[in-house]
Amino acid sequence: MRHQKKGFKLGRTSSHRKATLAALSNALIRHKRITTTLAKARALRIYVEPIVNRSKQDTMHNRRQVFRHLQDKESVTELFGEIATQVADRPGGYTRVIKLGQRAGDSAEMAMIELVDYNDIKPEGADGTKRRRTRRGGRRRPDVVIEDVAAVETFAEAEELEASAPEAASEVVEEAEAEAKAVEEPEAVAPEAEAKAVEEPEASAPEAASEVAEEPEASAQAAEDPDEGAP
Repeated sequence: MRHQKKGFKLGRTSSHRKATLAALSNALIRHKRITTTLAKARALRIYVEPIVNRSKQDTMHNRRQVFRHLQDKESVTELFGEIATQVADRPGGYTRVIKLGQRAGDSAEMAMIELVDYNDIKPEGADGTKRRRTRRGGRRRPDVVIEDVAAVETFAEAEELEASAPEAASEVVEEAEAEAKAVEEPEAVAPEAEAKAVEEPEASAPEAASEVAEEPEASAQAAEDPDEGAP
């Protein structure tokens, strides 16, 4: 019976399981981050954290105890050197397990285990400033629709200059107002021009009709007196 036997069997014998965890521990100490199955990552976390905790006190006894688990002199040297300096102020929790989803071949749960102090990417909100998000997670659209972008940029420049040079800001504002008025004036003049164009054809219509009526009379007179037109 396995009463009060903590840990993961991993489908291996005792000697095979110890060799697997020792190899994973050496890889984690050298590379600071490895990818394996979720069950192995959880078993490695229980196995390697007491070893990392021993590296805080560099004594001969602790080095011998760590070497008994790792069986690798280079890993022991790096653990008591660089890693011990990084984890000196941390009271515990030296590793982090991150799930990566299922493996394509056999759908096994994959995970990444890493040393916390070697993670360069800080989680969101670690510096105390939490990012504000909308309900749908996107950017809010502006309520005002800007039609004349050039005029808006000009007024924005005027606001920036107002603090430093009030006279220059007033000149920029006057130029912007003049441009806006020039854009609006053609729209106001256009209806008057259209009305005048509509009235002119009506006034010239009788003259055009009289010219058309005179042309048949001239042609009929030329037909009656053919000799008068000859030289």
